[in-house]
Amino acid sequence: MKQKKIFSIILLIVAALGFQSCSDSESSDTAKVMRLFQGNTEVTELNFSLGASSQMLGVFSDADWEASLSEESWCTISNHAGFVDGDSIQYIKISVAKNPESARSVVLTVKAGGTSRTVTINQNGTETDPDDPFISAFTFVEDLKMGYNLGNTLDASQEVNKYDWFTPSGPGDWQTYETCWGQPVTTQEMIDAIAAKGFNIIRVPVTWFPHMDTNGNVNEEWMNRVEQVVKYVLNTGSYCILNVQHDTGAKGDREDNIAWISTAADEYATTSPLFKKLWTQIANRFKSYDDKLLFEGMNEVLNKERSFGTDYASYSADDWATLNKLLQDFVDAVRATGGNNEYRNLLIATVGSTSASAAISQLQCPTDKHPNHIVGSVHCYDPYWFCNDGSGSGDNIYWINYFDSDCQTEIDDIFNRVDAHFLGKLGIPYIFGEFGAIGSHPEMAERVKYAQYMAKKFKEYGTTGLWWMGLYDRQKGEWNESEIVDALMK
Repeated sequence: MKQKKIFSIILLIVAALGFQSCSDSESSDTAKVMRLFQGNTEVTELNFSLGASSQMLGVFSDADWEASLSEESWCTISNHAGFVDGDSIQYIKISVAKNPESARSVVLTVKAGGTSRTVTINQNGTETDPDDPFISAFTFVEDLKMGYNLGNTLDASQEVNKYDWFTPSGPGDWQTYETCWGQPVTTQEMIDAIAAKGFNIIRVPVTWFPHMDTNGNVNEEWMNRVEQVVKYVLNTGSYCILNVQHDTGAKGDREDNIAWISTAADEYATTSPLFKKLWTQIANRFKSYDDKLLFEGMNEVLNKERSFGTDYASYSADDWATLNKLLQDFVDAVRATGGNNEYRNLLIATVGSTSASAAISQLQCPTDKHPNHIVGSVHCYDPYWFCNDGSGSGDNIYWINYFDSDCQTEIDDIFNRVDAHFLGKLGIPYIFGEFGAIGSHPEMAERVKYAQYMAKKFKEYGTTGLWWMGLYDRQKGEWNESEIVDALMK
């Protein structure tokens, strides 16, 4: 009897050990606990914007797991398996490519034996409208080669009443305004030469305030001249950007503040009606033009002090909010005029048109009745002391004379953060509305290196830029910096 009891106890111990072994075996095959989460929240769905971007998904499981996608072309995952390692959390990086088409979805499944969890991954797409006659913002950017700014012409204005030699007869005296900064009157032949070189987008900066009356009405002769120059560009088959230029910007050395548009919250109530009235007039004049013409809301708008500041650290939350309100005013005013303006591609820019982190992170995309017709824009004259000479007598001590790896790294950082915000966060394409090594101190060979590197980055990121003036001597009608042009076009 005693032996029988002992035998029974042994059987129970063996059974227990067998059960324990079985449980251990099951724990490596089937998870009792599995969570898919971001932060502290379990998720069953992840949403992405139009742009290429990524998100991290946390996986907690008490068993080895495998991950798979129902379709793996535009969406990819960093790892397809994970292993039990105590109480640690493992992560899957989910990446999506840029989506120039309609919205799409894919399902991520994580399994451990018979236990599984799923997450639906959604990415926004272009909302196709059968009545939309215009190319999308993405298609527009993909169609671009290289661009050019027709600066110091229709935007020339800040010397009004400052020098005796600049004495326009009135707001309609466009010849005097157009030539006061040293450029000749623009002709079709000039634009033909620029387009023939390979530049297929030309920006026509325009300053409007000297040609507006106290009620904000634009002088008819000035509007006619602006339209004539726009036609010069469109006649070549190139894209044309028409904007509001030095109605914003720095005060400079003038006592009177000619820049009437700013991000000052206490000026918005006065500025907004005039700003919308200006864009209503421009939009009505050009409402029948096709999608080769784009509008840009404003150029390098600044704060109440009309100051760029140091990396825009002095800007307030009210400044950022006012910028975004003005951009919404711009979109609303243009769309309200109807015709082709209902779908026209519109450009928005940061405060100062800068790529500085403090400013670019605050830019919001305006609400638009027709999504996928908004394009972002920034200006880039960096590294600053390579691209510019500066305005002070002792600035030459800061000059960068050689385009080296440090210069490349600075440019790399700019492209990374611009792409992350416009494509990754806002889901819109972007261009560099102004760029260039416009200083006189770097030798031509170094400026060519800069041009080559910028062209390389444009291609890498699927965008382009518009060089600020130079390159072509409009007085003589000849290319005087052809080495840079060749580098850009290659």
